[in-house]
Amino acid sequence: MAVTLSVQSNLPKLQPLFVKLKELGGHPQPLLKKIAYYGESSTRERFNSETAPDGQKWKESLRARLTGGKTLTQDGHLGDSITSTANDQKAEWGSNRIYAAIHQFGGVIKPKSATALRFQIPGLGWVTRQQVTLPARPYLGISDDDQENILDLVNQHISSLIRSAAPGGA
Repeated sequence: MAVTLSVQSNLPKLQPLFVKLKELGGHPQPLLKKIAYYGESSTRERFNSETAPDGQKWKESLRARLTGGKTLTQDGHLGDSITSTANDQKAEWGSNRIYAAIHQFGGVIKPKSATALRFQIPGLGWVTRQQVTLPARPYLGISDDDQENILDLVNQHISSLIRSAAPGGA
């Protein structure tokens, strides 16, 4: 993100404002940190609502259907693994869990070195399958509400900069 601001003014009281706006363009990490934290919080909330960023409810998992509880929240490890980070170039949030992508995008799981997959299903016992297809249950992304809230964060941040640099501390 490259931003250049060049201002020549005969109004010295406005110079602090121009300096603050230039700082925002050159070092947006404080704003990007707020956006990253917001994204992390919004993503964590999706595990409570079991809803994708587009507003669609996740397909209920077999485990949740058979034993109760929430989909993608058996032990809470995936939801708890959501973290965020930011620097002057970007805001990021997501999970470092090895199984995070299969839940986000869905896909087929096949055995790597065995002839079949074998796992236990509560109430049904042990089952053996050649492959298992998991539906996508997107939890990462930006909803329409997220877009509005992020724009509000940007607006608040810039407004705060303007107020702090305005003549008389308006």
